[in-house]
Amino acid sequence: MAETTTTTTLSCARCGNPAHLQCPKCMELKLPREGASFCTQDCFKASWSSHKSVHLKAKLSSLGTGTPHEQNSDLLNEGWLYCLKKGQARTPKLPHFDWTGTLRPYPIGGRRAVPAHIEHPDWAVDGIPKIEPNSDLQHVVEIKTVDQIERMRETCKIAREVLDAAAHVIRPGVTTDEIDQVVHDATIAAGGYPSPLNYHFFPKSCCTSVNEVICHGIPDARALEDGDIVNVDVTVYYKGVHGDLNETYFVGNVDEESQRLVRCTYECLEKAISIVKPGVRFREIGEVINRHASMSGFSVVKSYCGHGIGELFHCAPNIPHYGRNKAVGVMKAGQTFTIEPMINAGVWRDRMWPDGWTAVAADGKRSAQFEHTLLVTETGVEVLTARLPSSPRVFPWLNDA
Repeated sequence: MAETTTTTTLSCARCGNPAHLQCPKCMELKLPREGASFCTQDCFKASWSSHKSVHLKAKLSSLGTGTPHEQNSDLLNEGWLYCLKKGQARTPKLPHFDWTGTLRPYPIGGRRAVPAHIEHPDWAVDGIPKIEPNSDLQHVVEIKTVDQIERMRETCKIAREVLDAAAHVIRPGVTTDEIDQVVHDATIAAGGYPSPLNYHFFPKSCCTSVNEVICHGIPDARALEDGDIVNVDVTVYYKGVHGDLNETYFVGNVDEESQRLVRCTYECLEKAISIVKPGVRFREIGEVINRHASMSGFSVVKSYCGHGIGELFHCAPNIPHYGRNKAVGVMKAGQTFTIEPMINAGVWRDRMWPDGWTAVAADGKRSAQFEHTLLVTETGVEVLTARLPSSPRVFPWLNDA
């Protein structure tokens, strides 16, 4: 740490006390002293994991006119690497792949830390879920207790607020890693754990799926571009239960066909939710979604489905989104599950990137998704992750927009 030589009073970026030390990297990059000053070495060390992102952002900004190869080379020098093997491996070289569209992976940063006082799911340390795979709830649809339902309401409200916080920062020039930072920080601030973090070794705290990515995109150093669409998928673990939702957002000025795709996907979710009530067969959800998507000229992804949720992240029932599916069972009051249609502009088939997580449209055309966590009530349905009065007004077709 370098001592400041000015008489100007600066405040510590961590605690607000008078600061006399400055981050040497910030000095090297000629960044403003505000936000880069600290009162002690201890405050500097405690802030390092979040503060260092300032350096990356400055580097990316300075490389704005460079090629992706030049940008990635600089990131590699900063310790960022490409992801492989579902998050278990890293490589300094762009993996070989027969890319389906124009999007490419960028290097990713390290895993973000979660404070010890926050309740962690059983995969947090080693990446392996212990209870979930062998639970009877993989085969039996749980009827939630009053206590479980109340805890899920709390958790889903937090998840909604976290996703809204992410939506507020989406614009051209923002990286998906910066979105992940917002999701991570907002989740921690609410006392929750970001459920995706290290789940089967997933390396980040949320999924960010851009353009042709169908789902499970890994936040990385790529800056969003004007005309992109991006899905942000958030799940929060709080008080022993999970709350899950996602939305697809416009980045700057988006072409009319992409707008139509995103709107159709939103309508597919809304139409599916409208039929949820006791006695309805789970398979009917796919029929409703498939009908609307097909009439609009789009296709429904068959490789991924909605799922039961509660004390387990994923469990019964499976909720296929396509028509003529073979989902078994009928809805009953007290059940909680997600509906999350993935709608493609072209063919429904997907391919997997070398990272083992990122599913992309096989023809490279765009894909959109929306998701809610739902509770079946005695008379119908409660959308646990419903939009709040404070939610950003980003969808022009909504009445509150």
